[in-house]
Amino acid sequence: MSAPTIRTRHTAAAADAVERARDAATRESWTEAYELLHAHDRHPSRGLTAGDLSVLADAAWWSGHLDESVTARLRAHAAFLAADDHRGAGLASWWLHYEYAGLGRPAAAAGWLHRARHHLADLPDCPEQSFLAWTDAEEAEAHGDHAAALAAVHRMTGLALASGSPDLLALSRQAESRVLLAAGRRAEGLARLDDAMCAVTAGELSGMFTGWLYCLALTQCMEAADFARAVEWTNAAMEWCAPPWTGHPPPDGPDSPDGPAAARDPGNPASLPMTVPSGENPFRGVCRAHRVEVLDLLGAWALAEAEARQACREVPVDCLESAAAAYYAAGDVQRRQGRLDAAAVSYGHAHELGRIPQPGLALLRLAQGRADAAVAGVELALACRGAPDHDVLGRARLLAARTEVALAVRDVTGAAGAAAELDALAGDGAGAVPLLRALADTAVGAVALARKGSDALLPLRRALAGWLELRVPYEAAQVRMLLAAADRAAGDEEGARLELGAARAAFERLGAVPDARRAAALLTGGSRRRLPGGLTAREAEVLRLVAEGGTNKDIARALVISEHTVARHLNNIFAKLGVGSRASATAYAYAHGLV
Repeated sequence: MSAPTIRTRHTAAAADAVERARDAATRESWTEAYELLHAHDRHPSRGLTAGDLSVLADAAWWSGHLDESVTARLRAHAAFLAADDHRGAGLASWWLHYEYAGLGRPAAAAGWLHRARHHLADLPDCPEQSFLAWTDAEEAEAHGDHAAALAAVHRMTGLALASGSPDLLALSRQAESRVLLAAGRRAEGLARLDDAMCAVTAGELSGMFTGWLYCLALTQCMEAADFARAVEWTNAAMEWCAPPWTGHPPPDGPDSPDGPAAARDPGNPASLPMTVPSGENPFRGVCRAHRVEVLDLLGAWALAEAEARQACREVPVDCLESAAAAYYAAGDVQRRQGRLDAAAVSYGHAHELGRIPQPGLALLRLAQGRADAAVAGVELALACRGAPDHDVLGRARLLAARTEVALAVRDVTGAAGAAAELDALAGDGAGAVPLLRALADTAVGAVALARKGSDALLPLRRALAGWLELRVPYEAAQVRMLLAAADRAAGDEEGARLELGAARAAFERLGAVPDARRAAALLTGGSRRRLPGGLTAREAEVLRLVAEGGTNKDIARALVISEHTVARHLNNIFAKLGVGSRASATAYAYAHGLV
């Protein structure tokens, strides 16, 4: 066979491989496309067009080869530029901006965004400019300029409609939703989000935009405290991500927590993968991290912790904030189960990955009797967060924790201030947000109870009804504990026992061991329980009086003992509990049901 014939056959085979790769990309069979183009590109004599390099970049990203994706995109940009194709070069530049931002390289991201603007600014209207409009909206929103953000979104919508792209139109609806929610126009914002998600759940969008919109929408729902939508779309997202994943909706079946990533160590953030295993959906870990937060609220704690571990194995390196969220959620579960050391480790991992682990860490410190650290942590987190902006739920949770911590250290005035802000944030009547309303009613009722007023029962009963309607069992059980105290204060012993029994059963189902013990102790009047921290009955009595604000002289008079004896008891109490102040001892007493 002659050399020209061999070369012709090799050329034909190479062209066929590229065609098959293009076909695979059209079918969103990204691993197949990556393998074909990667093999073809290894031969220096076989060049790829700018369009084929863009396909290689996409396929490498979906296959978990993030560095190769960036390299291919850089080559695609150069090829588009050599061909004087500014639309192609502009789009490649924008994707490089997006990828570099995800990889934690803000300077490179800013440079490529500038290039994208340079390539696309003077061109007639084109679909590629939609991405710049989307970025403009995000930047304006970050500066609190809702009018400019909305103008950018409307420009994006116009470009999307002109292009006829369902992907761009759905993304523009999501962007408009985010701007409207940030501007306080909740009903309009959620309506736009529903519109975008219709296209997602109907399977009308490409894989990239489907995953993108699931992640954006789930974040929006939790920030806006729309728990019902978060549950619905989290379930839909996990069905879309479930293996075996091909880029299209999977067949029905349970989502397995195991996979090729199972060998990685989620206990060490430094060991998190730089790539997603080939064939995995790179959005899967991100969506799973959102699912963990939903499972936590629903009380499926064992599954939530297992899913948190799996999410940390699955997230790609450009989404480590999702791993941080999963670690934080696992810490919350462990803290409420009484596994305080494990919770501290989980919160530490979340912090290493860039998340401020509050208010969970403050509540952990309170459970450990470290009241000063609890107060400082939640106060600093509130100061850093500032105005609610679009993350309403984040601020609401901090305010709820601020109320709890303040009550534990007898700062009723501070607790009342936090509860009042939370009450205003939740809204009322038709404009109330159910999850926020339940949080606010709980805080308002707890403050009223601490003031020994008769007006605690109404907000607490509203709170219980709210949590039960939302199907959030832990918070409902906590409210039952407050209701039991309010019932007893009102002389309704039978009502108190009913609430304590229901709370105890719920805590036992959840595995909330410290809370279950506290409920059981209150049911039996505390006479037969083992006191925490190795305290004697007399020490517990002294500690209760300290927690009620008594001085050494007050306690000595109440117990008919000398002040010297009170001081000796306090020294023993401090030593046994590992605390160094009356405030810390008071916090311990409240956290362990001694008051």
